[in-house]
Amino acid sequence: MDYLGLIDIHTMGNRYDVTPLFANYEAFTALVTDLAAPFADVDIDLVAGIDALGFVLATAVSRHLHKGILTIRKGGKLPVPTDRISFVDYSGEQKSLEIRADAPLSGKNVLLVDEWIETGAQMRAAVQLIEEKNGRIAGIASINIDENEATLALQKQYRCHYIGLE
Repeated sequence: MDYLGLIDIHTMGNRYDVTPLFANYEAFTALVTDLAAPFADVDIDLVAGIDALGFVLATAVSRHLHKGILTIRKGGKLPVPTDRISFVDYSGEQKSLEIRADAPLSGKNVLLVDEWIETGAQMRAAVQLIEEKNGRIAGIASINIDENEATLALQKQYRCHYIGLE
């Protein structure tokens, strides 16, 4: 199934809209199966999704793999003590990600999921949050990873899987 054709590439700015793909049950199911497949035999304790569209994919992947989900939130969203990392995103803006300070990550193998990795800065921040709590990155999954120096370094360091636009 050519589910990537459902991604709206005729958008304003430098981002595509993946939500039409999410709205098609068959296409979304195929996407989730394809994202999860390379990690079926990998030791994974949790699937982590990055706010907000990464939540959609990570939830579906976690269900597919029968694993729990960890949400990595945009800064300032959690009503409890947090661990927070700041970074500069693809638009050049200062942003932050956070997780609960009591997140049980020590010794856990985590599959990180986001819908699109542009510069790698947001994914690196998520990796740092997990690793600082002694969690291990079991892999990274995304619909697409843009090719640049930072994302290539990310792919060299971690097991990454993405579908990719052709």
